[in-house]
Amino acid sequence: MKVYKTNQGILIENDQKFYLIDKEWDSFITDDAIYDNTLSLISKLDPIENSDAILGRSLMPPVGRQEIWASGVTYYKSREARIEESKDAGGGDFYDRVYNAERPELFFKSTASRAVGHKQDVRIRKDSKWNVPEPELTLVITPNAKIIGYTIGNDMSSRDIEGENPLYLPQAKSYDGAAAVGPCIWLSKEPISMDTKIKIQIVRKGNTVFEGETEVGQMKRKLTDLVHYLYREMSFPFGSLLMTGTGVVPPDSFTLNHGDVVNITVDSIGTLSNTVA
Repeated sequence: MKVYKTNQGILIENDQKFYLIDKEWDSFITDDAIYDNTLSLISKLDPIENSDAILGRSLMPPVGRQEIWASGVTYYKSREARIEESKDAGGGDFYDRVYNAERPELFFKSTASRAVGHKQDVRIRKDSKWNVPEPELTLVITPNAKIIGYTIGNDMSSRDIEGENPLYLPQAKSYDGAAAVGPCIWLSKEPISMDTKIKIQIVRKGNTVFEGETEVGQMKRKLTDLVHYLYREMSFPFGSLLMTGTGVVPPDSFTLNHGDVVNITVDSIGTLSNTVA
């Protein structure tokens, strides 16, 4: 079952049928029993016929007052990339240690006001010369630390800024238009399959200049462990979204250009597409 946030209401897709419900987003998405309750709700409704028009004109990022957080160095490929970008600054050892540590790297990524959704523009920093997208499975978590769904995240990153000094990570990772999420939330009663593929394609002037893929099962850490550490000493009254790290990193010679189109596809969820402004 998929949930789309639109400016006309919450659009539910189930068994190739669409239903529009009049619910307040933050109360809807924080329900621990959202799957069963939504099934019960739409069973009393008639499907709509204009879903394409709503999705084409009215789609919004699937986030309200939820905070967006992110995890780092959860895949071996990410560990290698972080070590490489920070070696001249002598910070590579930090990434090797956090990859093997019990405690994960967690950092604040964005509020809803700074985030963008499907078909909206992401940004690269004006003071950065080495920028990449990071395709990430993103967890949708209730105030009670329950994973109720999944979406797609693009963790835009300025690699030269973080590589200069690991303490610059907040500036490399958090700025206007640095977080893209969407297009929907995939609700599931069962944990996502470890075989789930995460794919990225970067298109420049009509040509694919980078593509790659990984699987959720390549992640070193358990999704529930990431949630446990995030919620250990913090409360989230409206729930949260948690990007879970990247296992696909472009080569060191690559940087994003204005006008590039970033397409991230995750099995069962769909494709998140953003243009670099």
